[in-house]
Amino acid sequence: MARYGKKAQSKVKRAMHERKRGTLRSGSSGKRVTSRKQAIAIGLSEARRAGGKVPARSSRSRSRSRSSSSSSRSRKS
Repeated sequence: MARYGKKAQSKVKRAMHERKRGTLRSGSSGKRVTSRKQAIAIGLSEARRAGGKVPARSSRSRSRSRSSSSSSRSRKS
């Protein structure tokens, strides 16, 4: 059984082409993406939002993003 669907494949392919052309931008900061891994992550997250067949994010990456966002909130207040 395949882990990823066709929608995931097409979204990642598009993100990789944009990265090579230098037009891919990150969603939060708007900076240009140069990392291959980041381009793949952007493509997979777009496929998830579009309802494609993509496995859930790993618990490790989720816990890391949560801890960094919660710690930055506590510093501001």
